Amino acid sequence: MLSPEQIDNYQQQGFVLLEHAVSKSLLRSLTRSFDAWVELSRQHGGPFGKMLDGRPRFDVEPGHSFDSPALRRIAAPEELSAEWLGMLQQGAFIEAAACIIGPDIRFHHAKLNSKMPGSGSVVKWHQDFPFDPHTNDDCVTAMLYLDDVSNENGAPKIVPESHRGSIHSLWHNGVFIGAAEDKTARECESSAVECTGPAGSVCLMHTRALHGSTINRTSSPRTLFIANLTSADAIPLSPNPVPSVYSGQIVYGKDPGKIRVQSQTLEAPEIPSGASFFNQQSQQGM
Repeated sequence: MLSPEQIDNYQQQGFVLLEHAVSKSLLRSLTRSFDAWVELSRQHGGPFGKMLDGRPRFDVEPGHSFDSPALRRIAAPEELSAEWLGMLQQGAFIEAAACIIGPDIRFHHAKLNSKMPGSGSVVKWHQDFPFDPHTNDDCVTAMLYLDDVSNENGAPKIVPESHRGSIHSLWHNGVFIGAAEDKTARECESSAVECTGPAGSVCLMHTRALHGSTINRTSSPRTLFIANLTSADAIPLSPNPVPSVYSGQIVYGKDPGKIRVQSQTLEAPEIPSGASFFNQQSQQGM
C-alpha cells in the first residue's frame, strides 16, 4: 500500500496523504449512510443516542435545529453499520497502517467528525497521544475523507516533525481543556501545513503530531471518518474516550501476546462528561 518514499515521509514528517485510497462506489455508500444520520439528527434538539458507556453517541453544535442540522460527531459508527465495521476490518488504510506500525494492528476507537455548512466548529491544537496514552507510541490516526477537503472547509492542519518533539499538556490551571497552551498554538499556526485532498483520500498521522483545523467556510459539508489504530503490542493506559464493543480487536496480523513499554511520563487524561471532546475544548483554564 505504501511506497518506501511514503513510509519515509511519514517517519520524517509525522504524516502522509494517500489520494484515492477508497473506491468511488464505496465512498458513495458511506456518504449515504452519514447523510441518513444527518437526517435523523433533525428530530433531536441536542446530543442523542447512547454509546457503550452511556454518554450520547451523536453530538451536535450549538444552534443545531431541524432546518439547520449541525451534526458534528458520531461515536463508534462501526457499532451501527456493517459498512463502517468493514472499513476497520478490511479497509485500505488498515494495510497502509500496517506498513508503518505493523505487522500486527489493534483497533482502539473510531468516530465521524463533520463540519456542516456554516459550521463554527474549530479543532484546537493538540496531540492525540495525551488523550489516548499507550505503553508505546506506535499509534496512528487514520482519517478517511468523505468529501473533498480544502483550505476553505477546514482541512486538518499538521505541524511537520512535531511527532518528534515534546508531549504538550492538555491541562491548564487545573482544567482539562484538551488543547495546547496559547504560545504553542501560535507556533503551530506559523509552521503547520494543510493536509488537503480529494474525497476518498486517507491521511495517516502519528499520534504525537500536533494538529488542528478551522471552521468550514463553504456551503458543503466536510466529513472525516477517523480511526485510531495501534501496534498490537501497545496497550492503553487510560479509559477509552470512545468505547466500542470492537475496541482492542486485532484488525491486521495476530496478537503477539507481548506488551512493549517505552519510558515516558504522561498526565492522565479526562474522559468527556458530554458527547465529545468539543465540549472540553470550549472551556478555558480557570
